[in-house]
Amino acid sequence: MLLLKLLVVWTSIAAVRPDSFPILKDIHERRELEYVLIDLLNVLTKNYEVTCMSIICDEVYLNVFSGALFRRTAAVPFVMTVVEDYEDLLSPNFVTLESLREARKEGCNVYVILLANGLQAARLLRFGDRHRILDTRAKYIMLHDFRLFHSDLHYIWRRIVNIVFLKYHKKIIGVAKSKAWFELSTVPFPNPIKGVFVPRRVDIWKNENFHYNRPLFMDKTNNLNGEVLNVVYLDHVPSVVVVKNNVTNKIGGVEIEILHTLSEKMNFKPRLYQSPNAEMHKWGQKQSNGSFSGLLGEMVNGGGDVALGNLQYTPYHLELTDLSLPYTSQCWTFLTPEALTDNSWKTLILPFKLYMWIAVLLVLLITGTIFYGLARYYMNLQEFKKGQGTSSKSKQVIEEYDAKPGLYLFGEIINSILYTYGMLLVVSLPRLPTGWSIRLLTGWYWLYCILLVVSYRASMTAILANPAPRVTIDTLQELVDSKVTCGGWGTETKKFFEDSLDEFGQKIGEKFETIDDPTQAANKVAQGVYAYYDNSDFLKYISVRRKNAFLDVKPDNSTNATEVTVKQDAERNLHIMSDCVVNIPISIGFHKNSPLKPLADIYMRRVVEVGLVEKWLNDAMHPIRVLETNEDEVKALMNLKKLYGAFIALGIGYFLSGVCLVGELVHWHFIVKKDPNFDKYALDLYYKNKNKKH
Repeated sequence: MLLLKLLVVWTSIAAVRPDSFPILKDIHERRELEYVLIDLLNVLTKNYEVTCMSIICDEVYLNVFSGALFRRTAAVPFVMTVVEDYEDLLSPNFVTLESLREARKEGCNVYVILLANGLQAARLLRFGDRHRILDTRAKYIMLHDFRLFHSDLHYIWRRIVNIVFLKYHKKIIGVAKSKAWFELSTVPFPNPIKGVFVPRRVDIWKNENFHYNRPLFMDKTNNLNGEVLNVVYLDHVPSVVVVKNNVTNKIGGVEIEILHTLSEKMNFKPRLYQSPNAEMHKWGQKQSNGSFSGLLGEMVNGGGDVALGNLQYTPYHLELTDLSLPYTSQCWTFLTPEALTDNSWKTLILPFKLYMWIAVLLVLLITGTIFYGLARYYMNLQEFKKGQGTSSKSKQVIEEYDAKPGLYLFGEIINSILYTYGMLLVVSLPRLPTGWSIRLLTGWYWLYCILLVVSYRASMTAILANPAPRVTIDTLQELVDSKVTCGGWGTETKKFFEDSLDEFGQKIGEKFETIDDPTQAANKVAQGVYAYYDNSDFLKYISVRRKNAFLDVKPDNSTNATEVTVKQDAERNLHIMSDCVVNIPISIGFHKNSPLKPLADIYMRRVVEVGLVEKWLNDAMHPIRVLETNEDEVKALMNLKKLYGAFIALGIGYFLSGVCLVGELVHWHFIVKKDPNFDKYALDLYYKNKNKKH
């Protein structure tokens, strides 16, 4: 396809006669422009790796490529674009646009632009920079034209720095030895352009030779000669950490350390500053008038050369700026509230699970029934033996039964259950039971009780000593089901969830609300009505900072301290969702089409490979992790709240005991005392006669 395009272009070139355009007749006759291009292209192919060349010209300079230029240069693939002299290259036609895209697609790293109209060339550069159609980091050869150096185009020469301007000087008439020559100049990078663009001379071409033989396309970013670069930053942990003092701010963080490394290796001085109203605008968004605010606004408007602020490697940011190689990958998730389900009142039943308690209860009932059955067996056996003897004595079974001290313990089903329950609580029996079967069963039942009680006590000790279990939200599905409102910074984040292919992500996008203040978001999360979206390190920072803010109250302000403590107890704890919504690469930013990016990427890769980024990240997060550890240690201490279960059990016991006491009093006054046989002076005879009747 590419060869076919070249063949068509070459046919159109051959159809143009050299004398078609007498505007530059002198140049056409002497072929100086063709010769200097031959020498330049030969130098390029010899000293640099040329993958492809893109030639952009109009019909005025088309005859330059009709002679020996391609025969006397190295065989390098090229894409040629011929534009009409009336074409507006700020909005080129379809054929021109496709040709420029083809050159970019083929990876052409040399551009030869020969346009007679300087305004047309300027509009081409503006279009190519705006839509990234031209590779601004390639090597350029252009005709010198003062219209290219207008102040409106100064931003272009901060991005296209590998360029050679060809300025033609005619032969001085009347001077015998005078010959036409070309001055080769370039942009004065890294020196900033102040008011007037003054190109810097590189070499002179005369008599088909270069006068100084200097490198035409030397690396201008390797040594920036101490130039001051504007660095806009945003306080966002752990990338940039700002510690505010009384007078100045101390700035640290991972990206600040990376910036210091780049400034040392590339020899520049950073001038750190924040965008206007950085606390409100932060990264910035597109305004109604089409401009951008915040950190991105500084980069789009050309105010900043480098941007620091935890920039995500996303298409949205790549469209507005140039991003370095990612130096890390961050887990982006939600800060969620913990549930207020206090289970301290269940302390006594927490050591065992439900099925364990069912098993213990069944064993209690079954064992108590067995004790009762054995006791009744012995009682019936004694009654049978008495019946074999004197019949008059058979009526005294109760007296004989009372004489056997071990049987009355389990002679009634209620007593049997109660004494069995007492052994389970390691309470000794008041008397040793009679009957070998009951004694053996009692011994083995005691072993069972000891093992069960030891397990219960060990589990109870662990529950009282360790922090209470937390009910948290750890997945997107749980977050959607919780019905709490989700939110984060920026409309782009909301759009990210709305355009998600995941069903739960779309549901989160439907209820996603933007919020600018992370402290306000953390307060709403503590109220249990909000979930805040950001990277896990920053969420840990605002969570720990909020918890420790309650400890920063002055001692002399006792009233406020009490109010803060009450408020803290009434609010929910903050929890970082364990599942990551997405892992996003993080980079530092450069202005669009920045020439600094290629070399910065090399140093960035080295910094990451040797482990410096990981070390700087640990340094930035160390104070936060220390505070978080201290908070966990405090939560593990014993407190009165964990004993709520004991007080609840005690209260239930008091209540049931009181009910039984009232029942006994009612029974005494309304049943016992109303009995005709009741004699308060002979209660023993009353109960003895009553038992005989039963």
